[in-house]
Amino acid sequence: MSTADTADTGSAVVLDGTGLARSIRERVAAGAAELIGVGVAPRLAVVVATDDEGAGWYVRSLSGAARRVGIACDVVELGADADPETIRHTLLRLSGDDTVHGIILQTPLPDGVRVEDLAADIAAEKDVDGANPLSAGRLAAGLPAYPPATAAAVLDLLDHHGIALAGRSAVVVGRSLVVGKPTAQLLLQRDATVSICHRHTKDLAQHTREADVLVVAVGRIGLVRAEHVAPGAIVVDVGTNTAPDGSLAGDVDGGVAAVAGGLTPVPGGVGPVTTALLLEHTVRSARSHG
Repeated sequence: MSTADTADTGSAVVLDGTGLARSIRERVAAGAAELIGVGVAPRLAVVVATDDEGAGWYVRSLSGAARRVGIACDVVELGADADPETIRHTLLRLSGDDTVHGIILQTPLPDGVRVEDLAADIAAEKDVDGANPLSAGRLAAGLPAYPPATAAAVLDLLDHHGIALAGRSAVVVGRSLVVGKPTAQLLLQRDATVSICHRHTKDLAQHTREADVLVVAVGRIGLVRAEHVAPGAIVVDVGTNTAPDGSLAGDVDGGVAAVAGGLTPVPGGVGPVTTALLLEHTVRSARSHG
């Protein structure tokens, strides 16, 4: 029986991600050690062309997490004024480097430079964050591919907490290529009935109140409030926003906890699972192509 079936309205179950992330990291560390034992050293490359403080913090966190599980992590700093050709050349070079098993293009990028114009230069077999259009197409077709790690984290977190998806109504708020759209695809693959809402959706609450499972990934603090949520619904908050006091805040207002059946925390929900899955994808790539 799922958490959604057992949770009492008015006291949302906390759908914590830290325990799941820990178990994934343990699995990754064992896999990395096994590969190193046969002469394959898993390596992740993160291409950075920004001086954004939030991105810098994330890259340092990812790099540290990689090292702790036995994955080498190369941070390739190109500078906040890097031009598209410099970034493209770097991605192509790393794609052709047999010692590199995973490649991530960190965002944001310099003004006028779009991820969509560069993602195809990441070799699909090393595209551990599902950025390449080929990866997106294979995901949509139900074929093997690395999904964007945040989208995969949403599904893994729901599974970890026993949330049933088949036949459920799922609403995704946000249609980005890295979270909203791939999350909807993964939910469809699990036989949920899926709707996507976005900035042009009229009467957002009318749609979100129909959701058994509500995933919010927009990047606006407190966008979804109690009146947007059906009693007992499962709410996954993917938002990672910097609040005025410098703390991390999600897209879901705290008042939702009084209505929802289950709610992911920010921080400590989707975020740590996302990082752990990026490392797991890197080990999988090293095992397949090392």
